Amino acid sequence: MQRFAENQGITPGLSCCPANLCDLCFQTNPLKKGPPLLIFAPLYGKMGLLDFISKRKKEEKGEMSFIDHLEELRWHVIRSVIAVLVGAIAVFIYVKPIVKNIIFAPTRADFISAKWMCSLGKNLGIEEALCFQDIQAKFLSTRMTEQFISHFTVAFVGGFIVAFPYIFWEFWRFVKPALSPKELKKTRGVIFWVSFLFFLGVAFGYFVLTPFMVNFYFSYTLSDQITIMPSFADYLENLIYTTVGIGILFQMPLLVMVLTKIGIITARFLRKYRRHAFVIILIAAAIITPSTDPFSLTIVTIPLYLLFEASIIIASRINKRQEKELKEWS
Repeated sequence: MQRFAENQGITPGLSCCPANLCDLCFQTNPLKKGPPLLIFAPLYGKMGLLDFISKRKKEEKGEMSFIDHLEELRWHVIRSVIAVLVGAIAVFIYVKPIVKNIIFAPTRADFISAKWMCSLGKNLGIEEALCFQDIQAKFLSTRMTEQFISHFTVAFVGGFIVAFPYIFWEFWRFVKPALSPKELKKTRGVIFWVSFLFFLGVAFGYFVLTPFMVNFYFSYTLSDQITIMPSFADYLENLIYTTVGIGILFQMPLLVMVLTKIGIITARFLRKYRRHAFVIILIAAAIITPSTDPFSLTIVTIPLYLLFEASIIIASRINKRQEKELKEWS
């Protein structure tokens, strides 16, 4: 048990389970179907915060109290907020060219990804299926303070996107002392991968999802007597969802990795509901794409489904490693 605890990064003497329950912490599946199950995971999850705080140490100052941990966390948050403010100030100063050349760019027919998609459709022989209609996207400002508030919204969202790697780096600095040397070795490059997945999601939402969304909703009409003129605040809100929201959604493989390590989900569970996940992804892609042809649906479906499959692979590797360590302990 001690050897397994050390492999999991649990400090001896601060085990996640009481001494009289150690024999019950881990048990193989009685049905012998699938990998061993961590049946003591609920208690481990409840005591995880205390165990995490216990393992955070200062090499120079020794043990830290709970208040010391909160004080250190406060400074990590303050530095992250300052980084966002610095980025927001830069965006605030240049907000007009940013709105013109970046925020409104996906609404134009000459947008780079719109031209690329149209050219790709013609090369594949499906003609105009992937070409966007030449729409005249106009936006209203129905409230006196709307543009003023939108100015600050653009600035702070832009500051958050620019500062995201630094924000996660600050978070990682706070978490890092609680990890064992073995866990630190396994998490090398985590800052790069988290930032890469976030910016990849933002780029996918901006260059693919947003043009599809704008073209579809501006082209969809129930009557010629209806004029589509959404507010700029409405467009900006949807743009944030399809960029920052997708960027966070692209963290799914890393989230699955964490949930698998603490025993909440398994690769077997993800494989079991693979069909359900595919249907949900397909429905979402059908809503986003401007046409109903299979190729358009595939463009949006592939990245989302690949993320799900990558999550299964990650969960499977973690389960195999946990099973191997449990066998060595038994």
